[in-house]
Order: sequence, then C-alpha cells, then structure tokens
Amino acid sequence: MIDVCGLIRDSGGNMATYPRLLKLQLYGESNPPLSPRPVFPDLVPFPSLSNLIVDTHYPFGDDVVFRGNKATLKRLALKQDIQRLSKKNPILKPWDIETFISTFNGLDLDANRGLLRRKVVEAVQRIEPERQYDEISGMLKEVDVSRTDHVELDEFVELIARLRTADKAKLGSSKPAAAAKAFEGITSDKAYTGRTVLGSRQNASSAHTINEDEREEFANHINFALGGDADIGYRLPIDPHTMQLFDEARDGLILSKLINYSAPETIDERVLNRGRKLSPFQVTENNNVVINSAKAIGCSVVNIGSQDLAEGREHLLLGLIWQVIKIGLFANIDIKLHPELYRLLDEGEALEDFLKLPADAILLRWFNYHLAAAGWSRRVSNFSGDIKDSENYTVLLSQLVPAQCSRDPLREQDLASRAELMLQNADRIGCRRYVSPKTVVNGNPKLNLAFVAHLFNTHPCLAPLEDTSEHAELDDLLFRNQEYDREARAFALWLNSLNVDPFVNYLFEDVKDGLVLLQAFDKIFPGTVVWKRVNKNVPLMRFKQIENTNLLVDLSKDQRFSLVGIQGADITDGTPTLVLAIVWQLMRANIIQTLASLSAHGREVTDRDMVAWANKIVAGSGGRAPPIRAFGDQSLASGHYLLDVLNGMKPGIVDPSLVAAAHSDEERKRNAQYAISIARKLGATIFLLPEDIVEVKPKMILTFIGSLMALQQ
Repeated sequence: MIDVCGLIRDSGGNMATYPRLLKLQLYGESNPPLSPRPVFPDLVPFPSLSNLIVDTHYPFGDDVVFRGNKATLKRLALKQDIQRLSKKNPILKPWDIETFISTFNGLDLDANRGLLRRKVVEAVQRIEPERQYDEISGMLKEVDVSRTDHVELDEFVELIARLRTADKAKLGSSKPAAAAKAFEGITSDKAYTGRTVLGSRQNASSAHTINEDEREEFANHINFALGGDADIGYRLPIDPHTMQLFDEARDGLILSKLINYSAPETIDERVLNRGRKLSPFQVTENNNVVINSAKAIGCSVVNIGSQDLAEGREHLLLGLIWQVIKIGLFANIDIKLHPELYRLLDEGEALEDFLKLPADAILLRWFNYHLAAAGWSRRVSNFSGDIKDSENYTVLLSQLVPAQCSRDPLREQDLASRAELMLQNADRIGCRRYVSPKTVVNGNPKLNLAFVAHLFNTHPCLAPLEDTSEHAELDDLLFRNQEYDREARAFALWLNSLNVDPFVNYLFEDVKDGLVLLQAFDKIFPGTVVWKRVNKNVPLMRFKQIENTNLLVDLSKDQRFSLVGIQGADITDGTPTLVLAIVWQLMRANIIQTLASLSAHGREVTDRDMVAWANKIVAGSGGRAPPIRAFGDQSLASGHYLLDVLNGMKPGIVDPSLVAAAHSDEERKRNAQYAISIARKLGATIFLLPEDIVEVKPKMILTFIGSLMALQQ
C-alpha cells in the first residue's frame, strides 16, 4: 500500500502528477493507526481521473486525497456528471455536455443549485442563440421537473437534448391534433389560424388552445398598466409575441398587481412575497392571494387553484387575466358613477329593467346611441360581426371627437386598410388599445369589447341630466337600497363562487325568478331540490317566478331557516331586507356545513363555538387583544383581534411593524385591509370589505372567522 502523502509528493517534496490515470482505488487496514489527515496544495495531481473507488477500511473520507485540491475534485465531479448525462441523453456529445454544465454553473442559481424557471429561456439562448422563446418554453413543459419554479442541471441538459431531438426528427406540424380541434370546436384550418394548441402531459388525448391575439393584447395591457412598478418593473416589458406572459405570471406578483390595477386596494401589497428568488411555498402564498382576491372582485375561478398558476397553465391564466382586465374596464360602466347613462333607456323602458343589463349590453346601447345621434342608419348588436368592416367604428369615433376623427376611412375599400385608418383616428384621441386591424377584421369579441369599453371610459360624451323628474326617478331608485349595497355585493360574490348560472351582477334583480337561489340551495343541501317542479324556461312570467320562490321558501323552512313574514313574492319583488335575510341564512348554512364536515364529531357548529375557537387561538398567539363575547363586539373595529387570530394560526404571518394603533378610522381600515389580505394569503375565501370590519358588521365578521376556522380544521 502506498502512503497517501507519497502518492501526491515525491521524495523531494515536489508535486506529483499522473496525467493518464483514469481510475484510482484506495485501500486501508481494518484497524488503522490514528494519523493526521494530509493537506495538499490546490493543484491537479489527477487531471484525467474519472473513477474513484474507496475501500471500506480506508481510514479517511473518500475525498481526503484531494483536500486542498479543489480543482481535481471539480474535475472529477464534472467527468462523472458528463458520463451520467451522456448515458441519459445520447444525442448530446460529451464536449457539448461539458459546455452546458459550465454555462449552467455560471448562472444565478439558488441554494439547491436550481435556476429560476423564467430564466431558463435566456440560459438556453446563451448556448443556442437561434432558439425562439416559445420553442424553448414549450419544450420545457415536456421535461419532468422536480420543482415547479426551478430547473436543475439534469433537467436543463434534458431540455437541450429534447430540443435537438426535435430538430433531428423534424416532426413539427403546422396543424393541430384532432383531439385539440375537437376539444375547442375547431373544425377547419381557417378557424385554427391565430391559435396555439397546448398539449397535456397528464392526458395525451386532451388539449387546449389559446388565442394568440388575446395573449398579445393582454401582455400589452400589463406592460402599459404595470410598467415602472417598483416590485416588478424590471421584468417588463413582456414580449407580447411569445409565451413569456405565462412564465412571468407564475409567481403571483404580476397577477396581484393587475388585480389592484383593475380594482384598487383589493390586495394589501404588504402581504406579498417579493424578490427575484421566491421559494415554492412563497409562490403558493402569492397565488393564494391571487385566487381569493380574484373571487372577491367577481372573477369566476372555479376549478382554478394556486398550483395551476404556479405551473403556468396557459389557458387558465389567459382566462383569469381576461376576467381581471374586464372587471377594470367595466368598473365605471355604472349609472351611479355616470347618471347620464339614464339617457340610454329605450322609449317606455323602466329604469329597473335597464339596471338589470350587464355592462356589455350597456356598451352596445351606448354605441348605438351615438350611431343614432350621428344620423347613421346601421346599429350594432355584438362586438364581432357588426364591427368587422370598421364602418360603425369610424362613425362612432367621428361622433365622439369630430375635430380629430373624420369619416375618411369609409372611402377605403380594403377592410384591413380601412381598419388601420380607423385605428389611426383612435390613436389621435389616445385610444388605440386592445385591437389591431387584424382583430377588428376578424371580429375578436373580447378584444373589440375591450376597445369599446376603453372608448366609453375615456370619451363617454353623454350630456348631463337636466330634467328634474329624471333626477328624481334616478335618485329614488339608486339611493333606496344604498344601505344594503355592501352586504348585497358580498352575497352576490358568494353566490358566484358556487358557480351559479347566470352570473349574479345585481343581487336583488338577479334572484327574482328563484333559479339562482335554488341552484345555491341544491349545492348546499344536495338532492333537496326536485328540479321537475322548477320552472326553468326563462324568461319567466311573474306567476312562474313566484312558484319558484315559493318552492325556495318551503325548502328553507324544512331546513329550519328563520323566515317570519317572508313569502316567495317578497323575493320576486326584490324586497332588500327579505332577500338579504334568506341569502344570509344560505351563506351561513354553507359555512356551518363546511365546519361540521371537517370536525371530528361532525356535529353542527354554532356561533358560540366559532367565538370560542377564535378566543382560544388569540390566547395562544401571545396577542394583546382581549377576548370577544360575540361578533358584534365593538373592539373588533381596530382589526387587532382578527390579526391576532391570524398570527395564532400561523405564527409570524403578521408583521407587528405594519399594524397601526387604530386611533383613527383610516388606521383601522389599514389594519382591516391587512387582515383580509393575510387571510387570503393563508388560503381563505373572504368576501367582506375593510369597512365591514371597521363598522363591525356581525354577519360579515362571522363569515371571516368561519372561513379561517374551516381553513384551520
């Protein structure tokens, strides 16, 4: 056996090298005498070594020969990596793999030697600059990564191997798979144009498509809305012509900012996890905030979870982004903000009927109002076929701002050229957004709806009301139910979270026929609604509506709801207090059922049980808030108690430096906003507003505590 020191140094103490040595096997005695571990200089005694074998009796660790010889250790590890990766990816040459490893190790990796997923495209392009973003991003989906947001060395090399295999095989096809066509109802190559087909690794027979024009315009919207943001500005602009949008949206930051752009102050951004490197857990927390905040502003997020966002599922992300953008565009299409919308009522139409109209229908009314005012004979009934030739758009723009928008585009015969001239008019008034000549001529309904909404938001051009009688009717209807607005809003959002159809926009109007409430009832108490007895062929005559609402009242009595003085006709008439009473009891029953199903004993949970649970959590949290006796306790207004509940559920989730003393309503509101956003971060679905906490609305605070209790259990 050769002495280890003698192996490295010759008798003169000079460094010995073995340039051809490929394999080294070290032996030792069963009971070796204790001796100091040798230390050697940072040189490379075995530059070609690729295999090290250590006998079980060897007295030192398997790297003792190389202590101080880091270059040899790295070289040995590199050669072992090259051998291993060559076997896994035979299409790659060893010298190529060495380049890939060197490039990867020189990147900004996390503590676990992983590269942030949204940096992978840039890394591959360092090696192969000709590769396109979508080519790399699409192939990455085929790689089975061990961490959702990071790619490790083996996965990085596999990605490049797959790209080269695809190049060699030349299997690319410009036509979608039959399954994708069937799934999306695409039956011709023409209909496929402008769409990207997305396969599924989990189910090879399923596929989704995304509209490339919508992806492009939504990316442009995000670049416009969020450019310069302190937290994410460095990640913008997003390239609208690639799939980068979906990679950037994975960590929840861009989506959270977009929600606040569309519905300001929905998310208290102090709860967001920010930074260039987020852990998977931090990403999940951010996406919890996104999902639960999207619900709170009226988005339908059924069957969308935080993991779907983290995985960058394009069709789900694109749908969610559109909903958030649309909510922002529709926010001002409200007769309370624009009383002059009263002018859009048809002759003989009741104001109550006008208020039932969804925002897109009001936009069509507004569009046609201006077409009529311009003396134009045509009208629009949709945002697709009726606008493809750009004639109606040209007349609308000239009516809104005649000094800057002429009707000259009407003289152009080519549709694409006419659309471009029309959009140049729009550009003169700062409204060239959401559409291109292509999407106008193709009649994309979402993008054209967005364009018209933007025109309304910037140039409504409706004369203010002057007639006293008009004001009187409007004021009477708008302010009659004002005191119930917040509660009605929360209940409408809750109903929508149950995926009822149709979507509830105005609670008192949209539940009049009983169908929405019967759907909710059947979801909470499955099998209790005999649908053969329900009138479903809308629109329903009043007596048919009352038959439905009477059935609802009877079913509610069977569940021991408190319905003193409530009849079906009260719901059909939209009597606010009575509608709120029955919807509240449905919502409470939903919470109680959820808690009972999660408890070990399965018994019904009472308000007192929820108060006791919350007090116990606060007592164990080390918080300073005193216990409460009921959800109407005025001490709840400060927000301190609710923050203590949250901190008791997850110690450290509340940053004490961000909690205000609550000496003013503004400070109390900030605490309430903070509490709501933390609850959503934990995964709770919360529908109340900060004002509900500050004003201590017992029903709404019960829903808050009930959601947290369900989450904890």
